[in-house]
Amino acid sequence: MELRIFTEPQQGATYHDLLKVARAAEDAGYDGFFRSDHYLAMGHNVGGGSADGLPGPTDAWTTLAGLAVQTSRVRLGTLMTAATFRQPGPLAVTVAQVDQMSGGRVEFGLGSGWFADEHTAYGIPFPALGDRFDIYTEQLEVLTGLWTTPLGERFSYEGKHYQLTDSPALPKPAQRPRPPVIIGGVGAKRTPALAARFADEFNLPFVDAETTATQFERVDAACRAIGRDPAGMIRSTAQTTCVGWDDAQVARRAGNIRRDVDDLKQNGFAGTPAEVVDQIGRWRERTGISRIYLQIMDLHDLDHLELIAAEIAPQL
Repeated sequence: MELRIFTEPQQGATYHDLLKVARAAEDAGYDGFFRSDHYLAMGHNVGGGSADGLPGPTDAWTTLAGLAVQTSRVRLGTLMTAATFRQPGPLAVTVAQVDQMSGGRVEFGLGSGWFADEHTAYGIPFPALGDRFDIYTEQLEVLTGLWTTPLGERFSYEGKHYQLTDSPALPKPAQRPRPPVIIGGVGAKRTPALAARFADEFNLPFVDAETTATQFERVDAACRAIGRDPAGMIRSTAQTTCVGWDDAQVARRAGNIRRDVDDLKQNGFAGTPAEVVDQIGRWRERTGISRIYLQIMDLHDLDHLELIAAEIAPQL
């Protein structure tokens, strides 16, 4: 079981806050450091944090570029980059460059975009859901097409939303043929079909094990429908995480992120190390996950990361 740290810096974090967490995650032996891609703070649906988001958002790919040269081992990526935020051609260049800067440690999570308020706050167009999903699909086609075009060849694409003509498809990412692609979401038809075509990993965040298992079954069926072996896809979850040596420390950490302990135990991984190991074991048994993104909301509590690494990771 691989454990990765997942952060929500739009809730209030500077680049240097994130760097401290990424380095702590690397030193403690975590497999990866990931961040959300949001431009506006939100409420308790992401686990708490300051409602004002001060000092303001940090750009996901600017952050990852910095971390690429200031860390050495952890995998780096987004859950999820919003397809509405960036044009796919320049995004392909950015991700490939960050992959080179990191020595081939980038993983690329892409979603359709969902948070309307951040779009209106920063003047980003927010089409209807069906159109957003079309944009999302075309971006996956363009991004993977650019990255996998052989050196010296050209890439052209004719879609409803994007047209590329004779692109040199440069630069190439360090990982060949491309960085791993992560797709997620609970949509019953289009999402599993898209995952079967493009995903190296399927991630479901902040839903229960039963919902997760049902969606994994849909993804498996979509893979088989196009002749792909579903066993080749990594399955993962992201869950708000709150661990303490004892009940009092768990309660303190939950209070720091404005969450109720009982709610976190029902809708996340929370409790003493023994309790969380048991929760993860039940999850793995029901869903077959092999990777967990631990959503850490208090980015100043580095002892929390060390406790999980020391007391939970060795038992998995």
